[in-house]
Amino acid sequence: MQELKPSMNISTGKKIIPYILLLPSITIIFIVAFYPIVRTFFFSLYEFNIKFEKVPTKFIGLANYTKILEDPRFVSSLINTIIFVIISVSLELILGILFALIMHKPSKVRGLIRASILMPWAIPTVVMALMWRYMYNDQFGILNHILIKSGVVDHSIVWFGSKLSAMAALIFSDVWKTTPFMALMLLAGLQNIPEELYEAARIDGADNITSFFTITLPLLVPTIIVALLFRTLDAFKVFDLPYILTGGGPGNSTEMITMYTYSNITGYLEYGYGSALSIVIFLIIMMLSFGLIKNFGKSLK
Repeated sequence: MQELKPSMNISTGKKIIPYILLLPSITIIFIVAFYPIVRTFFFSLYEFNIKFEKVPTKFIGLANYTKILEDPRFVSSLINTIIFVIISVSLELILGILFALIMHKPSKVRGLIRASILMPWAIPTVVMALMWRYMYNDQFGILNHILIKSGVVDHSIVWFGSKLSAMAALIFSDVWKTTPFMALMLLAGLQNIPEELYEAARIDGADNITSFFTITLPLLVPTIIVALLFRTLDAFKVFDLPYILTGGGPGNSTEMITMYTYSNITGYLEYGYGSALSIVIFLIIMMLSFGLIKNFGKSLK
């Protein structure tokens, strides 16, 4: 029995070493991510305006969270965000698959095609938003100029004058910007599909459409799920594009939930209520992540 003790100690040491190696990373994550969340939740339990008070003084418990449920502007911003996420991510997935197939197809100019498709993604969002803002301008925007010259419309469209057109302009700009990201992830999935499967399908007489639905799409499902997960979470917390492009207008018709939170903290200086909104956004994104992983996790294995 005494001879087994050294081996048992070695075995125990091997089990502990991985946790010791992970400790620095876990500590950094705790400081950078977990601590701000805990502190934000602490602030959400108080009512104070940072214009007059530097520290929270009035404890109100969960009153800020109750106020959120009765806030019509929060509800409208949440609906706007859901509409934006569903439409933009769906379009980006469809176009992403199409562009990925184009980039994957052998061609003498494949490098040029890939660079052209990926170029919008390389542009900073702030620069892209300002660019599209000028293009949408109803007085001197090039988009109206093209539509009038081509005979599609006979007068300039005020793109940011109505809820429908403003949301459409916002979604179109986001799709233009982010589709290359979706295409790049799907291209990586396409490159992992063995070419022998397509050769066998051609021998059996399958055409390109049949091969796509019987080989490409089923084997691309895990990559599609990962791309959807990343893009959905990113779209849900979008801020810079609508803030610069539409400013949440007209009215609050394109205001996202992140913009409403930002305006409460920096505009109205209601730090307690803004902190509660931040926690709600965090919980929504966390539940959305768990929901997607739980429903599609089996396809990732």
